[in-house]
Amino acid sequence: MRHLLNTLFVTTEDAYLSLDGENVVVNRKDTEIGRFPLHNLSGILSFSYAGASPALMGACAKRDIILSFCNPQGRFLARTVGSSNGNVLLRRTQYRFADDPVKSIRIARNMIFGKIYNARWSIERTRRDHRMRIEDSAFQTVSQTLQTLLSQVLQQETEDGLRGLEGVGASLYFGLFDQMILRNKSSFFFRGRNRRPPLDNVNALLSFAYSLLCNDCAAGLESVGLDAYVGFMHSDRPGRRSLALDLMEELRPCYADRFVLTMINNQIINADDFVKSESEAVQLTDLGRRKFLKSWQERKQETIKHPYLEEKMPWGLVPYVQALLLSRYLREDVDEYPPFLWK
Repeated sequence: MRHLLNTLFVTTEDAYLSLDGENVVVNRKDTEIGRFPLHNLSGILSFSYAGASPALMGACAKRDIILSFCNPQGRFLARTVGSSNGNVLLRRTQYRFADDPVKSIRIARNMIFGKIYNARWSIERTRRDHRMRIEDSAFQTVSQTLQTLLSQVLQQETEDGLRGLEGVGASLYFGLFDQMILRNKSSFFFRGRNRRPPLDNVNALLSFAYSLLCNDCAAGLESVGLDAYVGFMHSDRPGRRSLALDLMEELRPCYADRFVLTMINNQIINADDFVKSESEAVQLTDLGRRKFLKSWQERKQETIKHPYLEEKMPWGLVPYVQALLLSRYLREDVDEYPPFLWK
């Protein structure tokens, strides 16, 4: 369990939530493992399959406490709200921001800053750990260039300018990605990003990781009452979760890309875990997907220290916490949206 930003995160898979007076009680196998006063909470997010009592649901609805349910893997299931809940105000604010280029660019700017910052530190992590196995001068040059781009991103006032800098940063970063792959180069190589469909093993892994990360970001956004389909940088398109795509930008290098590199470099995944179709599309086999998903869930349990909150938490909570911070910014509880800056 984690109590962050007046939100209770229940990560115990078989925990059952109930009401006792003015308290939410967390029970596991008929044993109380936690008790929290409702007046201290603005939200409860449960990753348990056991659920919550109707009495607690009613109490949360009455007090405008958002009670959200995700499955243990992080997929959003449902949210309990009352008739007077402020979610409608939050979403109306989100829509107004999305329609205002000045307000949209302010949020998008911080997200792209986070993406380039994390890409740079991914490069620096490889320099630190594998300096003798890479072309260090090239990594140093790109790292310095990305550092320069960061200040330029914060000065951008237009969407086209921001997209241009994001494209430059992505090109520089992915230009080194092949060198970050240290094992089995005959089967795992990177010659550039391709998708729909992916045409090689590495792109197949990246696409799968991005899909899972997008799902986690969408679940986080829905759990705090935001509309995952209305973004600030990605344009509206039927069926596209634009805000989830926005939110995941800063997490791609440190969350998804580093995970893919770990899977390859630690030889958790190998060439036999892929299959190529007649159209040249490459995808994971059933066994390969099971390996990937098992490792993904294990990674989400690893503990990190959130750089903004300075609180320890599982990696898997990061998309939910960032969604919560975004909602706080839209409600004017914080002055800026703080991107996740990893080291």
